Amino acid sequence: MNRILLKLMLLAVLVPISSVFADEWPQWRGPHRDGVWSETGILEAFDGPEIPIRWRVPIGSGYSGPSVADGRVYITDRLTKPKQVERVHCFDWETGELIWSFTYECEYRIDYTAGPRANVIIHDGLAYALGAMGHLHCFDAATGTLKWKKDLNTEYNIKMPTWGIASAPIVEGSHLIVQIGGTPGACIVAFDRETGAEKWKALEDNASYSAPIVITQGDERVLVYWTGGHIAGLNPQTGSTHWLHPFPPTRMEIGIASPVFYQNELFITDFFEGSLLLKLNPDKPMMQFGWHRKGRNERNTDALHSTMSTPIRLGDYIYGVDSYGELRCLDARNGDRIWEDLTAVPKARWSNIHFIKNGDKVWMFNERGELLITTLSPDGLNIISRAKLIEPTRDQLNRRGGVTWAHPAFAYKHVFARNDKELVCASLAKSENRNDE
Repeated sequence: MNRILLKLMLLAVLVPISSVFADEWPQWRGPHRDGVWSETGILEAFDGPEIPIRWRVPIGSGYSGPSVADGRVYITDRLTKPKQVERVHCFDWETGELIWSFTYECEYRIDYTAGPRANVIIHDGLAYALGAMGHLHCFDAATGTLKWKKDLNTEYNIKMPTWGIASAPIVEGSHLIVQIGGTPGACIVAFDRETGAEKWKALEDNASYSAPIVITQGDERVLVYWTGGHIAGLNPQTGSTHWLHPFPPTRMEIGIASPVFYQNELFITDFFEGSLLLKLNPDKPMMQFGWHRKGRNERNTDALHSTMSTPIRLGDYIYGVDSYGELRCLDARNGDRIWEDLTAVPKARWSNIHFIKNGDKVWMFNERGELLITTLSPDGLNIISRAKLIEPTRDQLNRRGGVTWAHPAFAYKHVFARNDKELVCASLAKSENRNDE
């Protein structure tokens, strides 16, 4: 009996920490970059108008959301005094205690200077952080030991986007892949994720702010990027082009939302250019045009003119936030508007909501710092419960009392969110909310 007990104890010690915990949020929009949160045992309604905070820690400003993996929370921020720096932080998920922090000088020469944009990505014990001016760092995720770094602006002569480098990196196989708008022919660059050695570069386009996804067509993995000029399907191992669809901006590169993939259809939405749907061949890496709809201007829109908010696809319908905060339902077959609702977020230019799917519910985090538990259907928006999680702040946008534009993380039955002053953690577990007992 003692030997069996000893073996069980040793096995428990050897089990990787990631298997001990529930769902994690190791990168932009979750484990699969699709905004899906799969944990169960989550509360059905909030207990009051404000969500109780488990812990809060002070941080600087930034647009990057938290990432959560292996019992740690990662976030980037910026300070301007006594000098301009970007920082990468790692906190204990249960207590908020600082585990490590890394600071480097970084002078901003971009608009909207609140701080870094891209989520840290954690993969196989390494953490990758991409700053707004193109500084790329790879750390030991547990200790913060620097493994390698690159000044991509210097190395690749970036045609710097108006609002800096924002597209979250992605790991595919042995590669870490970034969109930076380098020249010549280096809009997208892949590095060996362990050494930082360049593996390939591709496309002459300017950079957009949109983060990529990886899909499968037939037996091929396809890296899908929305750049400053195209929707591109690339071979993630070589950078070669599988397919390319022109989607040039008529005014400026402003693409922020990630492409949405569902049952061989790819949906893209832009503040100025409207909505585009491409049909992807399920058997091989090929693409054909579906439909494109665009309104007269940012106030007279057609289909969906989204800014930051990545839409959500539920069956035959697409739900997203239009140019001034109008939550809309579209028929995915043609882009026809089914309904519009103005109760989820106040109406304002670029008013934002992040959508997170959990079971049959859609959680929304709006720019007022509120969490909403909802259901969405062609019949309309049903708000089950809403409560304040964190206060808006003015560094990200010095209008309408400030905003909370950073995407939250959902992991360990908790939510992690940031503004320009603090990072907070709150429980969403059913057993800890008396309305669910």
